Amino acid sequence: MRIQLNGEPYELPDGQNVAHLLERLELVGRRVAVELNLDIVPRSQHAATALKDGDQVEVVHAIGGG
Repeated sequence: MRIQLNGEPYELPDGQNVAHLLERLELVGRRVAVELNLDIVPRSQHAATALKDGDQVEVVHAIGGG
C-alpha cells in the first residue's frame, strides 16, 4: 500500500499499523508524535491503529529544550 509520510509517498506492505511503521522507521522507544489523517494517535493506540492505502501520516520528533 502507499501512504503519505511527512508529505512524501511511502510504500509499505498491506496490513500494517502505526507501531509497524515506527519499527520500519527505527523510531521505537523514541519520543515521537503521530498524526493520522489530521488526528493524533495516542502511543497506547499505535498497535491498534491500522493504516490504509492513501492515509496521510505525520511523524514528529519531540525535542526538549529549556
